[in-house]
Amino acid sequence: MIDADRPPAPRRRIAVLMRVAAAVLAADIASKTTVVALLSGRRHVRLFGGLLTLLVARNPGAAFGIGGPSVTVAFTAVAAGVGVVIARYSRHISSTPWAVALGLLLGGAMGNLTDRLFRSPGPLQGWVVDWIRFPHWPTFNIADSAITCGTLLIAVLAARGTRVLDVYQPRGDGGREPGPSPALVLVPVPALAPGEPDPAPVPGPAGPP
Repeated sequence: MIDADRPPAPRRRIAVLMRVAAAVLAADIASKTTVVALLSGRRHVRLFGGLLTLLVARNPGAAFGIGGPSVTVAFTAVAAGVGVVIARYSRHISSTPWAVALGLLLGGAMGNLTDRLFRSPGPLQGWVVDWIRFPHWPTFNIADSAITCGTLLIAVLAARGTRVLDVYQPRGDGGREPGPSPALVLVPVPALAPGEPDPAPVPGPAGPP
């Protein structure tokens, strides 16, 4: 949970997140627009001996064709929710790698959300354009790739224990960290030999008259 009075993360992290998200979104929109313009009506284009196939496929489900038309609206709401959550907590991101990971997720989610909103058959029900296919792998697009890479990076950061949000320790007494509590120090006193006089007392502060 994030307190409202915690200082925001450095602006550099927010800038990294937004730049990554914007780059993914721009690349996704540009690639889909180009593919639809050039490959619509064509069966496919095979490259590198069939290692890579380019085609236009309409996907009503989630990434990599998961789901179907009956859950298109639900996936639209999920994509929008991801964007809102990331934007809400972006100013508290604790590290640049987390900013990159969340930027990939945000850009990918916004790329597919753009299709949901503006492509046929209608708003909130639009089918996503997929156009990249490898052998034995579902057809996908740049947004799907960004979501996958962001998820993998998040898994690595979580495994390494890298914090996603800044955690600020409470301070007291004018905003300074409280100092250490006083400790009792014991000084050993050597034992007196038999017949040895007691040591002279240490003068102390004068008492009241």
